[in-house]
Amino acid sequence: MFDLKSYLSEARRLVDAALLADLGGATPPTRICRAMVYSVMAGGKRLRPILCIAAAESVGGSSRNVMPLACALELIHTYSLIHDDLPAMDDDDRRRGKPTCHVEFDEATAILAGDALLTLAFEIIATAGMRRRPDTQARWLSAIGQVAAAAGCMGMIEGQMRDMMYAGRRISQPELEALHGLKTGRMIDVAVQTGALVSGASTAQERALGDYGRCVGLAFQVVDDILNVKGDPQRMGKAVGSDQAHGKNTYPALIGVEAASELAGRLVETGLKALDIFNDEADPLRAIAQYVIERNR
Repeated sequence: MFDLKSYLSEARRLVDAALLADLGGATPPTRICRAMVYSVMAGGKRLRPILCIAAAESVGGSSRNVMPLACALELIHTYSLIHDDLPAMDDDDRRRGKPTCHVEFDEATAILAGDALLTLAFEIIATAGMRRRPDTQARWLSAIGQVAAAAGCMGMIEGQMRDMMYAGRRISQPELEALHGLKTGRMIDVAVQTGALVSGASTAQERALGDYGRCVGLAFQVVDDILNVKGDPQRMGKAVGSDQAHGKNTYPALIGVEAASELAGRLVETGLKALDIFNDEADPLRAIAQYVIERNR
């Protein structure tokens, strides 16, 4: 039987070591580097890099080959959290159980740390791609484009914009699904798709993993919405109830906690069905999908 706990623990260990190396080690030489290390190494589930690794393994790839891509995805995710927490956006003072970057340092440093993490992410992917065999470099170039699109003004950033624009007014369920699909889902989806892409996935495998990634990405956000209502702040490392306080549109607010939980379960079932074309190599992806709806942080 697949041991998800051990898999996640080992994957986090590998990702954390690689992230620290990418950031220049545990003793950053400048204030901006200290802020970057502080935010990235504060902890976190490392879901996006682990999904990238698991997707690579499902098509015969290795964690070592995709690690630069996996780390870049986590840097982009952390940049988005730093900026999300700023006073002009969600104005949160706790993240991953610690003071947010702008609280620990200052607002200007937090903005620049987020900018620097985003920039470094693409430097890491591009450098890794140039070091790969010539016959695989096109896949890495495609991955850069896909990650940029997922993180940009037609992806995650558009989702963040809608999240702020819709605050204080009720929207429809299709509008909420589109918002969450952009804000959270796109970066989870692209982690799965690009991990497989640079590992030589076939067209059929890419299509199946795309379906899986979209379902799991949306399910993750639905569960996040639920945890913001009834989660344990000590486990989550951040405040609960903030969505309601800010007038945010969430699934619990729109359809209720029970219906939201059922929706997350259906999304995961659909995502798991997409993996039917894979053998045991996709067991980590299957287990992670289940973890998404059972987690408490």
